[in-house]
Amino acid sequence: MKKLLGGLNEDQRRAVETTEGPLLVLAGAGTGKTRVITVRTAYLLNAGVLPESILLVTFTNKAAREMRERLTKMVGKEKAERLTCGTFHSFCIRLLREHHEKLDLPKAFGICDGSDQMTAIKGALRELRISEQQVNPRAAQSRISLYKNSCILPNQAIDEAADDWELAVAHCFRKYEDHLRRSCVLDFDDFLLFAMRLLTEHEEVREQLEERYQYVMIDEYQDTNGPQYGITQAIVRGHRNLCVVGDDDQSIYGWRGADISKILGFEKDFPGADKVHLGINYRSTEEIIDAANKVIRNNPKRHEKSLRSALGAGSSIPILRMDDETHEASYIATEIEALVREGANRYGDIAILVRTAQQPRAFEAELRSFDIPYKLIGGMSFFDRKEVRDILSYLRLIANPADETSFLRIANIPARGIGKTTIDKVVTAATESGHGAFSTFRRLVEDGTIGGAAAKGFVSLRESLNVAHAYAQQGDLVFTVTELLNLIEYRAEVDRIYPDDQTRELRWNGVMEILNFAENYQRKEKKPTLTGFLEALTLDESDRKDNDDGDNDSVTLMTLHSAKGLEFRRVYLVGVEEGILPHNRSANEGTIDEERRLMYVGVTRAQHELAITYCAARAKFGKLVPCHPSRFLFEMKEKTPPDDWMAVGTS
Repeated sequence: MKKLLGGLNEDQRRAVETTEGPLLVLAGAGTGKTRVITVRTAYLLNAGVLPESILLVTFTNKAAREMRERLTKMVGKEKAERLTCGTFHSFCIRLLREHHEKLDLPKAFGICDGSDQMTAIKGALRELRISEQQVNPRAAQSRISLYKNSCILPNQAIDEAADDWELAVAHCFRKYEDHLRRSCVLDFDDFLLFAMRLLTEHEEVREQLEERYQYVMIDEYQDTNGPQYGITQAIVRGHRNLCVVGDDDQSIYGWRGADISKILGFEKDFPGADKVHLGINYRSTEEIIDAANKVIRNNPKRHEKSLRSALGAGSSIPILRMDDETHEASYIATEIEALVREGANRYGDIAILVRTAQQPRAFEAELRSFDIPYKLIGGMSFFDRKEVRDILSYLRLIANPADETSFLRIANIPARGIGKTTIDKVVTAATESGHGAFSTFRRLVEDGTIGGAAAKGFVSLRESLNVAHAYAQQGDLVFTVTELLNLIEYRAEVDRIYPDDQTRELRWNGVMEILNFAENYQRKEKKPTLTGFLEALTLDESDRKDNDDGDNDSVTLMTLHSAKGLEFRRVYLVGVEEGILPHNRSANEGTIDEERRLMYVGVTRAQHELAITYCAARAKFGKLVPCHPSRFLFEMKEKTPPDDWMAVGTS
């Protein structure tokens, strides 16, 4: 035990040794929270707690892998593998697979990822004759997710709609839910909602989990939403051995359902809870920490605390006024080029952090003109490429024939005589009957309603799927995917679409990458299945989106939301203006506090050097519009804004 606890500071040690009852660990930026969680887990194991009795919940698969790797070094592979360690979503999906019949779900229910959601929502809007100009599908997707995270059902959303837009989205929500149930698929929000329903409606399941998991730890507790909170409460109801780790000052996901009141109200929810504040920051210099403290203390609703730097004094923080966004990007690119040329920094030491998705354009242009290598985090995912989505749709359909979105995507890919008129007829019949499109198509072919080339094409498709399904049952996924590609002659389809040799090979390489994923999954899993493979791909997709491309010596250009949890030697925090940070929307929606937390997150990503920029003017709708520096800059300098300063939301 002495060796295990060595090197921990007093607060970290107290968090590790407090093992019984509810515990709130307030872990500020850079205070070593991952170390505390892993050491606390090892401490419990060394005290004789069985690995099977510990549930460790993280918010990303990457964090779960990192924790398991650290624990393997501390307690050995055998114990580390027996722990339950993963995201809420991965935990819930395993629970639902195990108890699917209690919720009238097929065991091989499919997963509706973000792209499939978008397809389903666009279909719902078309069915309702609502144009995408009236309701943006992406905005509808976000609102529907928010409804689900707030445990609001479609009928309730319809009843409580405040205007025509909300009413349209609520009706779209109902159609979307009908589509999911008809297709026997769950989206990511459903994993949580169905798991909560399982624990609420089936007391014996809740009791089994409570008895099994005697010690529960939740990382990033400030990001929990209503269903995640409900699941946690259900599991620890009897023993109350719950340790939550988080930082209310870094709660920046309210727009997707995260509820900061859960971490603020922990001591009220769990009377008698212990609280430990990890206040020593091991990442950043005194100047950076001081700036972060000065900004965040302006938020009224927070746990009272402040960070202290373990690194000591460093460089001052320049706040630079730029003429416009072109000047801003040019200045920073020029400085980066000089710093690297002089040996002060590597490209990989540097990050440019932006608030909005539009800001990177100017920086990309300037970085390219200086021939500076960079990676833009949050670009198109590998899983959004046409060919990848085609093959994954085939595989999903093989695993779950009711998956309507997957069937509609590939019904005529490659072309097999099934045109739009036929598809429209099938979708209308499926909607009226409440059955999936695939089974409806089969019925319409069998009763002669659909004939000719379309019927012939469907029969050919069904035969190919049946053969591939038979291969999948044998467990060799690489062979299954390979044979599927041969059965549907997909290589010929790629050759037909892309006449250019280079593009064709690039696209085909994406298809081959699926084979690589299958091989890796098959090698690591004791009992590989097609359903498990698709599940692993979908759950891991968000982590893969943000992985770099292997070139570590490049400047990172990313949004503040993507930067959470990362750190860089030198950070440029750009566009710190009223209307950008804080964002225009925040004044209308009353979320200035969350924008301030976003500023805090941005500042605390820097280890040694931080520079902040704002523009005097910025191009909007073809005109140069004056800008005002963000209120957060005045808070950082502890100064009152001048008389001519204008806050966002005022005119």
